[in-house]
This record gives sequence, C-alpha cells and structure tokens, in this order.
Amino acid sequence: VRRRMAPAQREQQLVEGAIRFFSKHGLNAQLRDLARELGITHTLLYHYFPTKQALLERVYTDIFEGRWRTEWEVLLDDKALSLPEKLTRFYVSYARVILEPEWVRVFVYSGLSDRFITDRYFALLRDKLFPRIHRETQRYLGRRSRKPPTEREMERILGLHGSVFYMGMRRWVYGLSTHVETTDWAQTDAIYIEDRVQAYLASLPHQSL
Repeated sequence: VRRRMAPAQREQQLVEGAIRFFSKHGLNAQLRDLARELGITHTLLYHYFPTKQALLERVYTDIFEGRWRTEWEVLLDDKALSLPEKLTRFYVSYARVILEPEWVRVFVYSGLSDRFITDRYFALLRDKLFPRIHRETQRYLGRRSRKPPTEREMERILGLHGSVFYMGMRRWVYGLSTHVETTDWAQTDAIYIEDRVQAYLASLPHQSL
C-alpha cells in the first residue's frame, strides 16, 4: 500500500527521483519514462511539475544552487589566510559537497543538451567564486589593480577549477579510480587538490603580462 505523503514531501521525493533518473539517462530523457521508473502516473508528475523545464529548474535549485555554501565566500574573503591555504581549504570542501555522482553526471548531460544548468551554474561561479580567486591572486602577487581578469588570467582560474572538477569526471563519468593505495576518497582528494593549487600558483607570472 502506498503511504500517503504531504504534498511538499511528495514533491521532494519526485525531485530526488528525477535527479537520479537524469543522472542515468540524460536530460533529453522523457518524463513519461521518469514517471514509469518512479512507479507513479504521468498525471501525478505533471500535477507537481507541469513542464519539464519546471522540473529542471527545481533540479538546478536543489543540487546546484542549493549546495553552494556561504561559508566558502567567508573563507575566501579571510585576509588572515594565505592564498595557498584558502584555495586548498576551499576546494577540499567544495569537492566533498559537489563532486557527487548525480551532480557530476547531470552537469555533464546538461552541457551536452541545452546547457540550461551549466550556463546558470557558471553564472553563479562568475558572481561568487572567480572574482574572489582573481582578487586574492592579485594580492598574492602584490598587485593593487582592481581591473577584471584578462583572458589569460581567467584561463588560469578556469584551469584550476576544471582540474578539480575533472576528479569527479574521472570517477563518475569515465569510471576510473585514483591510483593510490587507499580507498579514502576524502584523503586522496585533499592530496590531489593541494597538488592542483600548487600547480596554479607555479603558473602565475611575477610581473605584469
């Protein structure tokens, strides 16, 4: 017998099921197939989400926008910490929150379809993350300029961010594990993230380009 749920609880259950479904089948999968996999009627699904776009909006809110942590902004704004410590601590925490299988796979599938989720998420990063990394990098280099990053500076920042995201890609899209003698993902991720931060710092010029 199906247990009666409050509307908000049922809606959240549908969203969580949709996240799992889209992470397996891609964002171009049909809602009729989603309803069938969830064991509900198509009518019930449309009662809560009249359009596929409405469901994707909720998926974005739940696992992308909803996972951003304001304490990350506080960490990156902390003037008492060095840039290497800031970046390492931020990306270790970011990877533990973000690089889950559903998050990574839905993000990749979005990039292969209409890019609705990827475009919105990169807009969030351009607002909350990338300017902070650029500002702190300028301070690290002893510069006082408040100019926006050049294309080359932005490419370095994207390279750092992308190298961390690739850890999730390798694990949850390619199915490749890390080459270390431990199964403690948190421990190995911290080691690899520290390496990536050091590579970013080593790539920085010590004079204006």
